[in-house]
This record gives sequence, structure tokens and C-alpha cells, in this order.
Amino acid sequence: MSNHQIVLASTSPFRKAILEKLQLPFSCCKPETDETPLKNESAIELVERLAQLKARAGFNLHPNNFVIGSDQVAFCNDEILGKPGNFENAFAQLSKLSGKAVKFYTGLALINPEGQLKSSVEVFEVHFRNLTSDEITAYLHLEEPYNCAGSFKSEALGITLFDKLLGDDPNTLIGLPLIKLCEFFRAFGFDPLIQKR
Repeated sequence: MSNHQIVLASTSPFRKAILEKLQLPFSCCKPETDETPLKNESAIELVERLAQLKARAGFNLHPNNFVIGSDQVAFCNDEILGKPGNFENAFAQLSKLSGKAVKFYTGLALINPEGQLKSSVEVFEVHFRNLTSDEITAYLHLEEPYNCAGSFKSEALGITLFDKLLGDDPNTLIGLPLIKLCEFFRAFGFDPLIQKR
């Protein structure tokens, strides 16, 4: 393995858990970035720009390493869905999403030790069942997904809310597209499968 380290420019426990699947040593840092959308910026443009900003902020803190940045938004009916923050907002959000399809755009950026950057936006689509008020209430009390865009955790009990999921990589929905990340690593000459662990 090279002497270069891997740094995840995120404090998200979900992204950390996903990256642990590669069984490679890594550290985390908190990227200081302004996440305010730009005027007339699309959801896709927003997440790719923020993923790049986070990776660059992490690289400034940890130069000469591989640094990963990621960002995600949920999008439905031409509206970006934020994190609900509390039961009332989550109930309103899930009520609005009942019977609808939601697209999740996940921006991914990887900077190599020489400072070269690769980035992309991966799309994952969630189709909600028609949900009753009792189901929404029960789900929110059981899982309390108030810090999750879309008001659910697909990796846990949130799976009960869906008709189907469409996408290339289930990790994308949780917040870190591992298939694309591994592709970026290999393009930079670093194969996650054959590194010493």
C-alpha cells in the first residue's frame, strides 16, 4: 500500500459506516464549507459542487492524501427536500411523499495525493407506497429519522415505506456511492482490493 492515507471529509456516521465496508484504514475530518445553494443552481449542480468543495476543504487540512467528499439532496415535485428536524415536519414530509417517487442525487468527489479531482453525481430513485397517517406516525416514533433528508432511513425500518428502489448502488441512497468511489480509486492507480490492510 502507498504511504498515502484516505480521509473522509465528513462527520456523517452513515458515510463512515459505508466506507468501512472497504476494510481500508481511513480517518475523518469536518470540512468547513458554505452549503448555501447558488442562484438558479439545480439540485445536480448543487451536490456536485458541494462534494467538490468538501473534498478540497479536506485536502487543505490533509494534503498529499486521498480525500473523499460527498453531498446529497432528495428531490420531489421540483422541490429539494431538507432534513425535517422534528416529528411535525417529518410527518408533513412523508405525507407529501406518500405514493410518489423521490430522486436522490448524491455528489461524490475524490482528490488524489497529487491534487487531481474526479467527481460525479449518482442518482437513486425511491418509490413510496401509499401511506396511512397511522403508518407514518408509527414509523416516525420507532425510528425518529429527523436528521435524514426525506424523513426515512432506507437501511433500517424505512424499507417498509417503499414499493421499489431503482439505482445502481444501494450505498448511494445512504450517502456514499461505493461502486463509483472504487472506480475513481482505480482510475488513480489505487485498487482497494489489492492494498495491504
